[in-house]
Amino acid sequence: MSQDVGDEQQPAQLALAVQLPDDETFASFYPGDNVQLITALKNAAVGQGDEVIYLWGQAGSGRSHLLHAACADVNAAGEAATCLPLHAYKRMSPSLLEGMELLPLVCLDNLDAIAGVDEWERAVFNFFNRRRERAGGSLVISASAPSRNLGLSLPDLASRLDWGVAYQLKTLDDEGKLSALQLRAELRGFKLPTDVGRLLLSRLSRDMSTLLAALDLLDNASFQARRKLSLPFTREILGL
Repeated sequence: MSQDVGDEQQPAQLALAVQLPDDETFASFYPGDNVQLITALKNAAVGQGDEVIYLWGQAGSGRSHLLHAACADVNAAGEAATCLPLHAYKRMSPSLLEGMELLPLVCLDNLDAIAGVDEWERAVFNFFNRRRERAGGSLVISASAPSRNLGLSLPDLASRLDWGVAYQLKTLDDEGKLSALQLRAELRGFKLPTDVGRLLLSRLSRDMSTLLAALDLLDNASFQARRKLSLPFTREILGL
């Protein structure tokens, strides 16, 4: 079973068997200039390629989506994976990492969130060592900056991040974002007209989380109203 940890749970109540977002797969991720990275992650999900993958990119670039997608592929193969959202470290215990080295895929999302947090840095460092001793399986780590720019206080942890291969997750330009929105709409069973997509890009924040939230809202509204998406309908629903 693939696993993720909800950031709203208290440490004593954390359950690792939480379903991953079912719409965050490789099929729903528009690759843009990230084909090589996606190939590496797909290989990691089947136990091939690099044992350690470090990917970094700005907020909203899709880092968590790709980690969830890798876990989803492992899940589809009947194996176990875990994605630990380190931005929620205050609600979790570092002891969660104990035993995770036995899983075929472990993803540590938003590593920069624990920079300077001694107990978590040491827990991740020790996890790296246990993972290395075990051999086999894949480790995928995401952050917002290159490993040497994270401000980690434990030098040995920073050096561990250089064990594998690093990729910068390249953000989409506006045309790429339009294609990504149309892909997501297609997967949800409706069509996003190009003029509507361009309206979203011109009037809303260009980060993908905002754009996808607007797409979801439009999908639900058009279904309930039994109307196809159009510029007037979109302006009406979103107040543009």
